[in-house]
Amino acid sequence: MTIPMLQAVEADGTSWDDPTEEQLHDLLADMTLTSRFVIVRRLDLSPADQHYMQVYLNDDLSYQVEYREGGPEKHFQAWVDTRDQGPFAVEPVAEVLRGWAFGRASWRQALPWVPFAAPLSDRAFHPRF
Repeated sequence: MTIPMLQAVEADGTSWDDPTEEQLHDLLADMTLTSRFVIVRRLDLSPADQHYMQVYLNDDLSYQVEYREGGPEKHFQAWVDTRDQGPFAVEPVAEVLRGWAFGRASWRQALPWVPFAAPLSDRAFHPRF
């Protein structure tokens, strides 16, 4: 049996070991206002549970995307506004998530990443406020 390198977890707790690019896209496409997030963790890096990308669906149907590469000083976030592409347009977010999951360097330049801030200070970074 092969040990998985990636694990995707949906808001309801359903998990997927080593999801394909298509599965990652579909997990994002299935997000709703009652099932708001998907987390993809790297299981092959240390420290455990400190290497992940998370996508959260906001009330306004924009997306908050976070990634972490170790400790809290390596935790970043960005927002993706897809209103001009229609509600629940996941392709820009899916491209970043797939790039991160499969080791493509392009994901780092795809969004304007800022250091992660606690929820009360999100207004300072969120482009819609």
